[in-house]
Amino acid sequence: MRSTPHKAFTAGVFAVAALAAVSLPVTPAAAAPVAAACAPAQVVANGGFESGTSSWTPSSTSVITSRTGQSAHGGTSFAWLDGVGSTHTDTLSQSVTIPSGCSRATLTFWLHIDTAETTSSTAYDKLTAKIGSTTLATYSNLNKASGYVQKSFDVSAFAGQTVSLAFSAAEDSSLQTSFVLDDIALDTSGDTTPPADSVRTPAAPSYDVSLSSNASGTVWTGHESTTFTNASATPLTEVYLRLWDNYHGTCSAMPIAVSNITGGTAGALSVGCTALQIALPTPLAQGQSTSIGFDLGITVPSGADRFGYDGAFSMIGNALPVLAVKDGSGWHLDPYTNNGESFYSLAADFKVTLDHPTSLSVPATGTSVDTPGTSGRTVTTATASKVRDFAWAAGPFTKISGTSTAGTPINIYSVTGISSANAQSMLTTAKTAVDTHAGRFGAYPYGELDAVIDNNFWFGGMEYPGFVLDLVSTTALTHEIGHQWFYGIVGDDEYNNPWLDEAFTDYATDLARGLTGTNCWNSVSWASSAENITNSMAYWDAHSSRYSTVVYGYGKCALHDLRRVLGDTAMAKLLKDYATSHWNGVSTTAEFKAAAQAATTTDLTSFWTTHRIIG
Repeated sequence: MRSTPHKAFTAGVFAVAALAAVSLPVTPAAAAPVAAACAPAQVVANGGFESGTSSWTPSSTSVITSRTGQSAHGGTSFAWLDGVGSTHTDTLSQSVTIPSGCSRATLTFWLHIDTAETTSSTAYDKLTAKIGSTTLATYSNLNKASGYVQKSFDVSAFAGQTVSLAFSAAEDSSLQTSFVLDDIALDTSGDTTPPADSVRTPAAPSYDVSLSSNASGTVWTGHESTTFTNASATPLTEVYLRLWDNYHGTCSAMPIAVSNITGGTAGALSVGCTALQIALPTPLAQGQSTSIGFDLGITVPSGADRFGYDGAFSMIGNALPVLAVKDGSGWHLDPYTNNGESFYSLAADFKVTLDHPTSLSVPATGTSVDTPGTSGRTVTTATASKVRDFAWAAGPFTKISGTSTAGTPINIYSVTGISSANAQSMLTTAKTAVDTHAGRFGAYPYGELDAVIDNNFWFGGMEYPGFVLDLVSTTALTHEIGHQWFYGIVGDDEYNNPWLDEAFTDYATDLARGLTGTNCWNSVSWASSAENITNSMAYWDAHSSRYSTVVYGYGKCALHDLRRVLGDTAMAKLLKDYATSHWNGVSTTAEFKAAAQAATTTDLTSFWTTHRIIG
């Protein structure tokens, strides 16, 4: 994903209609008992305030409310602090227990601020968020926004503690500021006691999906099944499905609806209803395979997003449920991040059948074949091998096609308003980029490449295997195509190691554009001693203004500096060999550092320290 300045979404963007009734339990909100291992849980009780003051201690009965003047992010109730217009203080708190066996704990909440203050420089009215005695953030009238904005904080340091989660709002003598909170959650996951081995599992997943759309391509219903193998010596008693796009709705109105599960028993929904536990009927031993299946409904929300519709055009990224990964850290059930990516998954095979009106084009991951359906409909069957995600779009796109010099078929799909000249420019860029990256890192393996062009994308661009979303931008499209190698072919844990795909892709983009990064490290200025290129998305979500600067900018500059240490030829060989050795696998920071050290007789210890590449 190519970062651009983040835009706050209004509450209306996330208004999502619920699909046919689906009843899945949500993780109980009561505090989890302290245990040696971590059962993923959400430990804030009544985080949506639908049960009134239950589990919360407000300064007055009017704080938790559904009265007119403000609106909920989800459901009907919310917490409204201040908004009086005179000297006033409101508080809200709850005691939470973070289990000692959990290596990851992430606090999230949705915040809307409106104010009558007109200043652009003075914080008259303030909201402070604290956990225990630690202040997480302070917001003020200067942070006003037209809708809710999600805030996220890594609070894993409090594992094993019972602490107070508290919000305090103070208003001065005139001009109201309202601080409105909703959908507060504290998700825990990850065992500090690792499984018996560090093998990534479930392995070799394959997905078979059959969906049919409504007339506009905004609602899809059907069935999905997945077959997988346990690669670990530790028997699998459960798996988790990631329902990533439930981030874009609420637990009471989920865009991704799963029901009628076969091959296992539905357990708790957790992590903002983006993770669904499925208990297997019997433990799955190493080398054994099994399948699960379920009915699936997808409702695309309004918005020019990687999951959203922009007028007549729907973008459907990360909508298909995929298996979470269990490795030496336990189950990876990290929260969705809108700032970057959380999508850690293993290479899989997909067969996806999409039944849709013939008036809609449906570009998708993999190689697609269209056949006639029932009257006025077309069935698009897309197959893809060894890919980490599957994405598609639907709409009356304008399509142009070509083939790169090395033989990769490329399709450019444009929304209304993209000129033919700009579409042709993007086709030329795609042809050059795919061949240039392939020459450096290995042959492009995904058959065709589809690019959907829409200048309304707030995020710039987004990558999926064989399928990208982008603005009209030569640099951004070259970057997203570079992700076909770094994230697509050479995988990584995108939440905990975002630099491994973003920095490497930005470096590849520089090389493709003939840029050598001369002196770019000279402009590096760290914000704090805690800031490292290798920090996780939990850190960057709490320091979002620094994410692009450090992970993309400083990250690629560090790789340019490494090239200067190793020499151009050695660096080129290092990256080509590293891609080959991790082809369709998963890379780590430690593995890359070891490969780089093996490529030179120069001790790189001080290099990693200077460039803050930790791990």
